[in-house]
Amino acid sequence: MAVAHSACSGCQKTRWYGNKLMLVSSVLALASALSYFLPVLVPFRMALFMYLGRIWWAVLLGLLLGGVINHFIPREYISHILASPKKRTIFYSVIVGFFMSACSHGILALSIQLHKKGASNPAVVAFLLASPWANFPLTIMLIAFFGLKALYIIFCAIFIAITTGLTYQILEAHNLIEKNENTAKITQGFSIGADFRKRSSEYKLSKQQLKKDARGVYDGAISLANMVLWWIFIGMGIASVVGAYVPQDIFRHYMGPTFTGLMVTLLVATIIEVCSEGSAPLAFEIYRQTSAFGNVFVFLMAGVVTDYTEIGLLWSNVGKKVAIWLPIIAVPQVVALGMLANIIF
Repeated sequence: MAVAHSACSGCQKTRWYGNKLMLVSSVLALASALSYFLPVLVPFRMALFMYLGRIWWAVLLGLLLGGVINHFIPREYISHILASPKKRTIFYSVIVGFFMSACSHGILALSIQLHKKGASNPAVVAFLLASPWANFPLTIMLIAFFGLKALYIIFCAIFIAITTGLTYQILEAHNLIEKNENTAKITQGFSIGADFRKRSSEYKLSKQQLKKDARGVYDGAISLANMVLWWIFIGMGIASVVGAYVPQDIFRHYMGPTFTGLMVTLLVATIIEVCSEGSAPLAFEIYRQTSAFGNVFVFLMAGVVTDYTEIGLLWSNVGKKVAIWLPIIAVPQVVALGMLANIIF
């Protein structure tokens, strides 16, 4: 009976109408196919193919790296680093965030899970801010869109994550935010270096082991694809509609490289809730239409610091004060760095 139940569950997982990636990709494929019969859809198809041609390699590389990270980096390492009560935990959380390869929605779940395991609230916030925009796979995607200018986004995201996390530590020291009641004492005998050496000594290179590793990387990449790829396609679909049918003057008039344009961009990013990978194509469309790189930065970062999903989850799972302080601390930094980007670029 147990085997039959497992097989049935596997069957349900493969049904196309229950797979968000299949649904979104089917809609985009249908719209593209109809464009050969409906001229009104031709601009949409051309814009969509432009995006696909620009980032396909970055997406595949990101998924592969995500599978490698998922298979070879033990969860114990991440939990151990983020649960440490030391101030250097903020820097560790940002570093770990860089090597995480989940979209902002996936990072939300992981952040709450880490909170339940005892990670400090400042570490959770720093991790939450760093992961969506400073993670390595998305770095590759942003470079595919913006070239070396993307490094400004990455370094500024890391800067905001660090300064915000350190500020939260000050607030926590003065009892101005909630403390994590789940925090447990770190096991004195545990050492990542010692554990890594033990795992390395027990690892036996063989054909069977290589097959197991390949399968593990593949499963991790597929799991990541099911989590983020449909968001990427949604983002490309929305960006293609915007690029094909929204007059260029609207972007230049309302979202130009001015303070008002930054505020409008901030408002739009707050309303539009799209995963980080899905926001990247939208951000590129804003840049293509306005040439305002600072607005791009604000659009991307605002999706993290003002997103009602993230603030709501912090409010209900971490602490109300933690949630309230997030936009108060982070938004001014985002706006200031956005204005600087418009001046530099």
